[in-house]
Amino acid sequence: MQRKQYIQTATIEAGITLKTEDLPEKANMALHVCQNEQAIIHNRQQLAAQLNTRLTQFVCAHQTHSANFLRVEQAHRGAGSTTQLSAIDNTDGLYTFEKDTVLCSFSADCVPVFLYDETTGMIGAIHSGWQGTVKEITKKMVDHLIHVEKLAPENIHIHIGMALSQKRFEVDRDVYEKFTALGYADDFIYYNDDTQKYHIDNQLTVKQQCMLAGIPEANITLDRTCTFDSHDAFSYREDRQAGRHLSYIIRRA
Repeated sequence: MQRKQYIQTATIEAGITLKTEDLPEKANMALHVCQNEQAIIHNRQQLAAQLNTRLTQFVCAHQTHSANFLRVEQAHRGAGSTTQLSAIDNTDGLYTFEKDTVLCSFSADCVPVFLYDETTGMIGAIHSGWQGTVKEITKKMVDHLIHVEKLAPENIHIHIGMALSQKRFEVDRDVYEKFTALGYADDFIYYNDDTQKYHIDNQLTVKQQCMLAGIPEANITLDRTCTFDSHDAFSYREDRQAGRHLSYIIRRA
């Protein structure tokens, strides 16, 4: 199982799986878009072994491009790990203070967001497609962590994973208007006169949402790999039948 490591501290590990030609379905990790569910479970078991954990520790959601998020407790462990029927419903953001729990999100162009605070043990994972971005899921979840969970913003670190690049994310006016309505995304949009399309940087819009919520810019890192252009990535924009990467984050102590 090929994967890209994003975070490696004394207690926290996070990363994203990569497309791998010699694994079933090229290492597709999503049960909701697959040809054979057992192949996906096999791929997930390989990842679990690499992380020295078990699928029963994984927590997966049924992602709906919403702004909904959930605090994960021990009782949620195993949700969606081997069947889509048990996935946490209608949720695109997960966070927890529990150790040995693997928070998961799935993407193939959408922006995966990883959060952690070593002082409190909080870890989080967000799936922010363009719809989740205009619904401000990342800002809302960070606001919640700061104002409800009482985390100090200077202790929260965020990594924004690989996603569709601005060059490849071309949209019509209807989507453009949703981003401009945010009031802070204009710097991340340009118009192509030749194609009459707008190009939006979803990653930088998400980064701006983190900063608006109070996260210091120095605490935010990005992987600017374009999922459309990378041979190691699935891209829904390139191939509607594409598999999905699994983004994971776990705290071990």
